[in-house]
Parts: sequence; C-alpha cells; structure tokens
Amino acid sequence: MRLHKFLAHAGIASRRKAEELIREGEVTVNGRVVTEMGVVVDPDSDAVKCRGKLVRQPNRRQYFVLNKPKGVLATLSDPEGRPTVRDLLPPQVRRVYPVGRLDWDAEGVLLFTDDGRLANELAHPRYGAERTYRVKVRGEVDDRIIGRLRRGVQLEDGEARPEGVRLISRTPTSSWVAITLREGRHHEVKRIFQAIGRPVQKLQRTSFAGVKAGSLKPGEVRSLTGPEVDQLRRQGKR
Repeated sequence: MRLHKFLAHAGIASRRKAEELIREGEVTVNGRVVTEMGVVVDPDSDAVKCRGKLVRQPNRRQYFVLNKPKGVLATLSDPEGRPTVRDLLPPQVRRVYPVGRLDWDAEGVLLFTDDGRLANELAHPRYGAERTYRVKVRGEVDDRIIGRLRRGVQLEDGEARPEGVRLISRTPTSSWVAITLREGRHHEVKRIFQAIGRPVQKLQRTSFAGVKAGSLKPGEVRSLTGPEVDQLRRQGKR
C-alpha cells in the first residue's frame, strides 16, 4: 500500500494532507524519514510513525451501502462546497471511501469501505463486477432497440456490450429499461443510450456486485452483512 494511502486509511489525515506530512518530513518508515511520494509499505511488517507516534491500521474493516440521492457528489469533499456523500455518513464511521463512480444526478447503490484492495478490484474493469441500473429514457424503446443494446453499442472509447438488458415499461414519450454492465466506464450508461438516440432522464443503480439497497430510503446508509461482504470478495476475485 502506498504510504499516503496507509496514513489516510489509519485516520491520520486525508490523502492530500498525508502527502503534505510526508513532504514535510513528519513520517518515518522503519526509522527512516521519508519525504518522497510513491513509497510502498507493508501494513503487516513495516513500522510507520507520524510525528513520532506509531501508526496502526484499524483491525476491523468497514463496509457500508448508501442509497445515494440525486444532487449529491459521490466524493468525500468538494472545493466548491457542494453536498457530498460524506455528509450522509454517520459521524461515528471512520474514514471510508466510495467504491467506483455514481453521477451527481444519479441515485441508488453506492458502496463504501476502508478495504483499499477490495475497492480497487471492484472498481477496476478487469474484474467485471456487475452493476445493474434502472434507467428512464426519452422516447419509446421497442424490441429492435433492445436487440441493438444486447449486440453492443459503439462508443468513442470502444464497444459497450451490456451483460443484460430488459424492458421494464414504455409509453410513446418515455421508457424504463434495466441494464447490467461490468466495466464501469465513465458515464457509460448515459453514453450508451445517447448513442442510440434515447437520452437518459433518470438513472438509478439498483445493485453493485450483488449488493442492493434493500429498504434503505434515499440518503440512508447501513453496514453490510457478512454474506454481502463475502459476495463482494467473490466478485473482486473474478
């Protein structure tokens, strides 16, 4: 684990502040002052001190799911002072990080953890963790469009081929579609539907790596159950 991330996970400071502490010579690794970025440490064997005090990682990892409301940024801080998901986490929760992206105007499942390795695996396209969305689009979606989605849609950064697509309901002016993806590319759902002439009007993530919000209302958060954490680990090792 990189040193600045190690300090952040231990609750010493944010990653940015941790980088400042390193540059200022306030951090030692195995008795040696470290001032350069990019140093990697082993949490199980290296002795890391900050301002002379030994830094320990929390013994118990934290795992949460938030039913994110729209109009909230999926980040822990914002220089412009806009609402962030940090505002929705209980104050007793130690420092955790959102897993992957969810647009400010999107709703639904957003995971949090201080398990950096698992978070990286779940967010990385290589591991293919499933993300399922309920999408309202402008215009009618018929069988022809569903077939086109299933065959794959060409985007500027390559083809996007959903794992699954299902029509939920439709009217002449709008339609609801369920779509499952594995890559998690930037704005992928919106770009897919824009490419077929059906702009997204509403976006809800209903599941991430098998975890659902359940009975959570928008803005509510809960700890994951043991079976849910096991499910995440299985997805991360795909």
